[in-house]
Amino acid sequence: MTFRFLRNIFKNLSFKLLIGLSLLAIYLPGDLAPALANSPEAEQGLLDLRNSEFSDQGIQLEGEWKLYWNQLLVSASPTEYHEYVRLPKLWAHTQWKQQPLPTKGYATYSLDVLLPATSEPLALFVPDTYSSYALYANGHLIAHNGKTGTSPESTVPYWSQHVVPITADSDTLRLTLQVANFHHAKGGPYKHIRIGYLAALQAAHQVNFAFDIFLAGCLFMGGLFFLGLYLFGHHEKPNLYFSLFSILYSYRIVGTKQYALHDLFPHLDWALTLHFEYLSLFLSILMFTLYTRELYPKDTNKYLVRFIAGCCVTFAVATLLLPTTLFTHLVIPFLVLMAVGIPYTFYVYWVAARKHRPGARYALMSTGALLIVFVVIILEYFRIATPNKLLLFVGYIGFFFLQSLILSFRFASALKKAKESAEIGLKAKSEFLSTMSHEIRTPLNSVIGMTHLMLRDDPRPDQKQHLDVLLFSANNLLTIVNDILDFNKIEAGKITFATGPIDLATIARNIASGYSKSANDMGIELRAVIDPALTRKVIGDHTRTSQVISNLVQNAIKFTPKGSVTLRLRVEDHTDEDITVTIAVEDTGIGIAPEKQKEIFERFTQVDSSATRGFSGTGLGLAISKRILELQQVDLHLTSEPNVGSTFYFTQTFPLAPVVEAVAKPVVPTATLSEKPLEDVHILIVEDNKMNVLVAQNFLKRWGATSDVAANGKEALTKLDPSRHDLVLMDLHMPVMDGYEATRLLRERGESIPIIALTASIAQEVEGRVYSIGFNDIVVKPFNPNELLRVIAAHAPERNKLVV
Repeated sequence: MTFRFLRNIFKNLSFKLLIGLSLLAIYLPGDLAPALANSPEAEQGLLDLRNSEFSDQGIQLEGEWKLYWNQLLVSASPTEYHEYVRLPKLWAHTQWKQQPLPTKGYATYSLDVLLPATSEPLALFVPDTYSSYALYANGHLIAHNGKTGTSPESTVPYWSQHVVPITADSDTLRLTLQVANFHHAKGGPYKHIRIGYLAALQAAHQVNFAFDIFLAGCLFMGGLFFLGLYLFGHHEKPNLYFSLFSILYSYRIVGTKQYALHDLFPHLDWALTLHFEYLSLFLSILMFTLYTRELYPKDTNKYLVRFIAGCCVTFAVATLLLPTTLFTHLVIPFLVLMAVGIPYTFYVYWVAARKHRPGARYALMSTGALLIVFVVIILEYFRIATPNKLLLFVGYIGFFFLQSLILSFRFASALKKAKESAEIGLKAKSEFLSTMSHEIRTPLNSVIGMTHLMLRDDPRPDQKQHLDVLLFSANNLLTIVNDILDFNKIEAGKITFATGPIDLATIARNIASGYSKSANDMGIELRAVIDPALTRKVIGDHTRTSQVISNLVQNAIKFTPKGSVTLRLRVEDHTDEDITVTIAVEDTGIGIAPEKQKEIFERFTQVDSSATRGFSGTGLGLAISKRILELQQVDLHLTSEPNVGSTFYFTQTFPLAPVVEAVAKPVVPTATLSEKPLEDVHILIVEDNKMNVLVAQNFLKRWGATSDVAANGKEALTKLDPSRHDLVLMDLHMPVMDGYEATRLLRERGESIPIIALTASIAQEVEGRVYSIGFNDIVVKPFNPNELLRVIAAHAPERNKLVV
């Protein structure tokens, strides 16, 4: 299994590419170009370059330089005592009078360079030293870092790199390099000075500078991005730790090695930048350790992680408390710690990949690249190899890119899970609302039905007043339930539009007539003003158009204590194919303050949302109307002034309906209209709720019909007698056997008797299934008695058709 896993990993092209590039970073020395092959070496303080060709990187001034220990000379005298030492080399590795040099002190190095004949300007690339230097050419100061001195007080350390032009008045260049160190654990030169063409050295230096700035910028911006994900997301700790790691490590790119930050800000305090250099190293590894633990907590050893983290914290605290000459000794023990920590991190990711943890494969590849990059850096630190700058840059980018993929993968997975949870929650909410709708509508059917029955029994005036209040409250509760269900369907994207010919003028008049009683009860005048130009039917959704206008009218009546409400239809434009109509509802009500005008279109919002608000309702009417119009690419507008009134309006373009010649309907003789329109009709009521059975039986009895009752679908299969029953009223939701199954079985056995579905569900939600099974029509509970009568009469035997 392990072999198969490793084989699959190495099949991945990106992984092999990273490994290849990282290995090349070890074996291709130099900053941006191949190694400086066959560079001549100085012998006894003399370097002969007269027959040498300069490459783009120049020639390294390596070999034997003259060393004058404890002397700071501007031009070295041959009579002064000196010894020959190889450069670059730290003082701890340099012999003076057969004894190793101390790390603190000062010295002078000199070298004579025989220059080739060339017309191109020459220059020197001068790197940093531990920890200050001054470079003279033919007795003239051409470059320096800080200030060299003979004591800690007279020495000012600094680190930066320079490309300085040189003027060769003769074929010999006499270089004198002063070096002083009293502030660092190491002392002496440790990087090559190079000579070459000015343009080539400047170009190489600028490219190195650009690489460092670009890479540091990428890491820093990436760190800020993941920090933002942590702060404004779900506060996932892997995002936090990786962001801090990226930000801290970005400093190491510009604050060490090439010291690009020092070029940008040449007056930075050396001690401060040195503290940042070491703190960024210790703390970045601390953050990466914590990041790994949070990323795959089940695959890490908590004790080893605590040990590594504790060491990093200890090193960081020591950096803050100890002087520079002491805490700079911490690099070696820290490298030893990294020799354990990085391979262990690679092992953690390997285990996580074997267990198929999220993003573990990317983690394994990125940590493999990081492992090799750190090996290269360690080899460079000990002067064993010089990494190729470009490929090292690719290694860094590859590492951070793959680590970003891990967090992006986790973020996408979290979003996917959140989406799935939201979908489950939305489904559960829809099912809950559907169930609650059914459970509320069922008793409401009894309440409304019984109220209608009692209102038709000639109640006393005081009883009629109480029954009107009861009917109004029940209808108001039904409206609230319908609003919530409608808004839920809109949010779920399940709302549909059924288009057909509609008469806008008739809709407006019917709505005004329907709400006139409630308006009159409040002392409000409600009128409909129809543009005479609106003479044709249009194509639209009758239900949704009526719903929007009704909501606007009802809202206006509710918030108008006195005055009037006007429903106005005005034709804006008219062509042979369509007509543009503005539908407006104007009131003289309380008005809406400008700062509240956007809020009222939000769900469950009213102008006054305080606990002492003076108006009832869910606050869904306007939100539903706005959403219904938006789904038709129509905007709902508002103009309002507090204590003056409001106007809600929308402008919609409707296609014109075809003109159909009216067919004269036969006049039904008055003599045929019976007070018992369903006389001699025998109906089977299939319903489990006894109160609903009682309501239905009372209405049917008043209309002249006779009825039998079955408590469930299974009982209906037994009780139905086609020779006696003319029609079936079938509830859909019942115990033992529901209405769907009962109707399916009745149709399968050949029964053609009309079956009307009684349901507390929304008609649009069930009509597809209802009609496919074999129902003839649907009546939604709580039903209006007149609507129930209309549907029954439409499907009753021929002897009753005159009633329709």
